[in-house]
Amino acid sequence: MARSESRPVVTLRSTAGTGRSYATRKNRRNDPDRLELRKFDSAVGRHVLFREVR
Repeated sequence: MARSESRPVVTLRSTAGTGRSYATRKNRRNDPDRLELRKFDSAVGRHVLFREVR
């Protein structure tokens, strides 16, 4: 499967300040702004907000 410019790989960084990050893909057509997802941060032990970094 070829890589697509419309679905780039983005890094999600924890807002808890632990340095934990996730890598995921996003659809630029559906989500043109920075992505924000609640995911589990193992350093804190709970779900926190992760924001896209560039």
